[in-house]
Parts: sequence; C-alpha cells; structure tokens
Amino acid sequence: MNSFQLGIIVSLLCYLAIGWYAGRRVKHLEDFFVAGRNAPTILILGTLVASFMSTNAFMGEAGMSYMGHAPLVIIMTCFNCVGYIVGAVFFGRYLRRSRALTVPAFFRARFDSRRIQSLAGVSIVVGLTAYLLAVTWGMALIITEVTGFDETVAILMVWASYTLFTLYSGSRGVILTDTAMFLLFSGIIVVASLFIVDAAGGWFHAIQSLATYTEKPDLIAWHGRVGPEVYWKTPLDGLFWATILGVAWGIVVAVSPWQSSRYLMASNEHVVIRSACGALIAMLLLYLVTNFAATAVNLINPNIEPPESTMIWVAMNLLPTALGAILICGVLAAGLSSASTFLSLVGFSVSHDILENTDGGAGQSSAGQPNLRAARLAMLMVGGSVIALALLLPRNIYWLTHFAGPLFASSWGVVAFMSIWSQSMTESGAFWGMVAGFVVNVGMNAMSLAGLVTWPVLADPILIGVISSYVVIRWVSTRGHVTQNEVDYRTLLHHMPASETEPQAVRQTLVWAKVMVVGGVVIAASLAFFYALPYQAAVQTSVTATAGALK
Repeated sequence: MNSFQLGIIVSLLCYLAIGWYAGRRVKHLEDFFVAGRNAPTILILGTLVASFMSTNAFMGEAGMSYMGHAPLVIIMTCFNCVGYIVGAVFFGRYLRRSRALTVPAFFRARFDSRRIQSLAGVSIVVGLTAYLLAVTWGMALIITEVTGFDETVAILMVWASYTLFTLYSGSRGVILTDTAMFLLFSGIIVVASLFIVDAAGGWFHAIQSLATYTEKPDLIAWHGRVGPEVYWKTPLDGLFWATILGVAWGIVVAVSPWQSSRYLMASNEHVVIRSACGALIAMLLLYLVTNFAATAVNLINPNIEPPESTMIWVAMNLLPTALGAILICGVLAAGLSSASTFLSLVGFSVSHDILENTDGGAGQSSAGQPNLRAARLAMLMVGGSVIALALLLPRNIYWLTHFAGPLFASSWGVVAFMSIWSQSMTESGAFWGMVAGFVVNVGMNAMSLAGLVTWPVLADPILIGVISSYVVIRWVSTRGHVTQNEVDYRTLLHHMPASETEPQAVRQTLVWAKVMVVGGVVIAASLAFFYALPYQAAVQTSVTATAGALK
C-alpha cells in the first residue's frame, strides 16, 4: 500500500470516527436535521465554506486557471463572496428565526402552503442529486488516478465514505466533519502553494514570467486569455461571463439549500452574521491562493492533460510524498464535505418535505424515532440511486456542477428574498415564480446540452431564469391577494427576539464585521503590491525591450 492509498484510507476512517462520535448524541429530529440549533460560529463558518468548496474548486476551476482564466475566476469569486453577507443579513437570520427544520418547511410556514414545500423539496432532489453525482464522479476520478483502483471500486468507496457518517449522525456529524475538512484543505492548499511558487522561482519572478508567458499570452492579465481559440473572444465577453455567473453564484451562496440551511443550525442570529463575515474572507483567500498557484504551475509543467488534474499532478510530482498524500486527502475532503451536505439535504427533503414522514417538532424520542428512521431510509435510497447513475451515465462533471448550483438562483432566489421583504407577493405568485425559474433554467440548459442552441453570455439560463421568476411573481401576485396568515407570519419574522439585542453579543458581532472590512482592505492592498504593480512593470519592460529590438 503506497502513501496515497494509506492517506485516503486513514482520512476516511477519521471522518467515520467523527460521524460516529456525533451520531451518539442524536436523540430527536432537531439533532438530526439542524444539529440541535446550538452550533457556534466556527462550526457554521466551517460548514459554509466546506459545503461550497467541492472537487470542482480544486479541479475544475483550478484547471481553468491553469489554462489562463484565473483572473475571471477571481472576479467571479468576489461576487460569490458578497452573497454570504447579503444572504445572512437579508435572508439567513430570518430563516433561523423561523425555527424551521428545512428551508422548504420555511416556505410552507411563510406562505401557509403545502405545495410550495413540495415544489421546493423536488427542486432540492433534482438539483442536489445532480450535484452529488458530479462530486461523486470527481472524487472517484481522484482515487482512480492516484491509487490505481478500478473506477467502480472508487465510486463505491466514495459513496460509502460520505453515506455512513451522514446516515448515522445527520447534521451533527456533517458540521463537525465539514469543519475538520475545511481546516485540512485550507491548510494544505496554502502549503502546496508555497512549494509551487518556490519551484517557479519565487513570487516576483513568477509574476514576471507569467506576465510575459508567450505560450499562453495574457495568462494573468485582468481578463485572462481571450481570443478566437478560447470561449471568450474579447475582454468584455469574459467580464460579462464572470459578472453574470458571479452574481448567480452569489445568489446561490445567499439562499441555496446547502448554504442557507447551515444558518438553521446556528445557536443564535449573531452566529449567522459572524460566520458569514468569516466565510467571505476565507473563501476569497482560498480562491486567490488556489487559482494563482494553479496558474504558476505553467512555469513548472506547461503540458498537463487534462488541465483539471493540475493539483493531482502537483501532489504526485512536485510535493514531498507525505505532503502530496495530504493534498490529495484535502481535495477529497472538499468533495466529501459537499457530498455529505447534499446527501443529508436530499434525504431530509424526501422524508420531510415531499413524503412528509416527519412531524416537524423537536419531539420526544419516542415520537421522533420512526421519523429518524424514515429520514435515514430516504438518504440510503438517494445514495443508491447516485451509485446507479454514476455507474451507468457518461461522466460530465463540469456541466452537472454548473447546472445544479445556479438552478437554485433561478428557482429560489427571487422567492427567498421577497418572502422576507415583499408585502405584496402572494402564495400563487411565489409558487408559479419558483416553477417559472426552475423550468426556464432546466429547459434552456437542456437545449444547450442537446446542441440545439448556444446561448450568448447575456442570455445565460441563470439570468433568464431569475428574470422569468420575478416577472411571473409580479404578474401572478397582482391577480390575487395576500392572506392574513401570510401577513401575520411575515410580521412575526420581523420581530427580533430580545435575546438578540444583548449589548455584549452585538459588540462581538461588530468586531467580526470590522475584521471583515479590514481584511478586505488588506487583500486589496496586497493584490496591488504583489500582483498589479509587478505585473505592470514586467509588461512595460517587455514592451520596451521589444520596441528596442525592432529599432
């Protein structure tokens, strides 16, 4: 057994042990669904970032950066990160205040509507099962490449690893393992980046070399590589793409079930705000480090195929064996954390939101046990379907990831924010707006996948889906009326509990906000000093040298 195989097996056993430990404390539905509603800031911060940072971040987007698109990925990430603050302030804290077990259950309570809960549950099953399939494929690919295991064996290993601890411990195990995985992949990616930069000749030498890299021109220009040989023909095309997708994923970060549901586990609303501030800085730093490091790999090996395996190549060829094994485990951890979150949410939605096998309360153990069994059985059935799909369907990780995630921006985004802030949205408006966003997004993506049409950047399915949802909400709502139950529930949501106004807690939350602002300023100044200025100097020197040679 080599170091990579040993590292993978040991890390999986550690996660199973954490899940077993957490599962011993699960007594009723609130423990299983929302971790008892007493999670501190570090656990919510960890699960927010870990559930977002899947294998796509360390493989798909790192591969894009290796090909010369890191600046666009970073621009997109800046919009993503803002979603944490917008989501926490304008949706997440009210969601937590509702004390719902799931986000679809919140929609049911808000609109006094069983059909909205069912529709939201179905969208979770469709979107997150697709995302879970993509993550399963990504992790299986890593295991296959670094260990030599058969693909079927790798898929079964991956499924067993995230299913066992999620099935037993529910959300309690998920947030603990997510935080452990967050610390692992954050630490190892920083260490790996130091090795990459050192092998590339040091930071400033690497910037100078990348700025004048002739094999891939404009590798680290603000717009990255553009032109007839890549997807973006002009810098403006690239900027539009990064902005639209960034805003869409920002909405995903703000209201999607695998992000906003984390706030239901928070011990109070201050934890919601603090964890969002911390997640913004952590996400931005992780993406900056990962994607600039992936770009610098060009100076060490410019011929990695496929580009998505850039970090795998680094682990197996550049790092010391032990660190390489830890890096592989870190990338797997990013996938496992997302997979466990997706599996738990799909299982919860099947049992609680679609089949309605749970009574929705904290309950006593005698009343809750049958419902826990129903939720666990639903997870097992979902996991079985993912195995079947993974073995039968052709692998398409990139498309599934970029279909499943933004689907919630189109179907849920407008409804989620308006459920808190609109006095005029009716139950019918919310229902049909959710339907419109879902159908438009799925339909346009299906047409694109079938090769029937290539949508321009400004007609991205995500954007059109959001617009369609809003238009339908407004149109349908003008033809109905808001019930007194809906008015009363929304009014109740805007009543802040006295416990949330305690002065000491408010001061601590403001500290997190100030640290976030200072952190943003430091990051901006660092980018100017360590990236923009040396890049501009290198380009100017190159232009001057070329002009001198021509004379």
